[in-house]
Amino acid sequence: MAFSLKENCKDWNHKMRKYLSVVLAIVFAFFIAGCSSESEVASTQLTPVAFEYGDECHLCGMAITAFPGPKGELFEGRQKNVRKFCSTRDLMSWYLQPENKPNSESLFVHDMAKADWNKPDDSHLIPAKTAWFVAGSEKKGAMGPTLASFSSNDEAKKFAATYGGNVLAFSDITFEVLNNQPSAQHHHAH
Repeated sequence: MAFSLKENCKDWNHKMRKYLSVVLAIVFAFFIAGCSSESEVASTQLTPVAFEYGDECHLCGMAITAFPGPKGELFEGRQKNVRKFCSTRDLMSWYLQPENKPNSESLFVHDMAKADWNKPDDSHLIPAKTAWFVAGSEKKGAMGPTLASFSSNDEAKKFAATYGGNVLAFSDITFEVLNNQPSAQHHHAH
């Protein structure tokens, strides 16, 4: 009888190990599926959102569509909340803050080679990180100096030749650039 009990215990242990293996495999599969879908979402390029009448600048609170010049937007956080800005200058002022940079992605600006300066068309929003910018031009945006944004370096150079300013890549824009634009100190500081 002891032999039979011992055999039953071995059989039970074998079945339990098999059961736990199946449970662990299922848990692992759900874990992997959850991780891969999260990384897929993180790597997906987000689509620009149109600027609507009544939208307010995330930095200064101004009505975005009431002003000329290029606008900007970005997505932030796990929920990919869109933050809209009345100018490229405000977008970059917010983005460059150390606490905002790591949580920001998919930045967009108007391509001013295709958009009307006085009323930029949202169908001409381009990724900001690959755009070219002109700082210090005579053209003004919301609240004064802004960064004219372009999809091509050649278009940025043409604009700078006509309206003045310096052509910069996205990575060249710093707080020093934003604060040293002509007449920046005579306009509302954000």
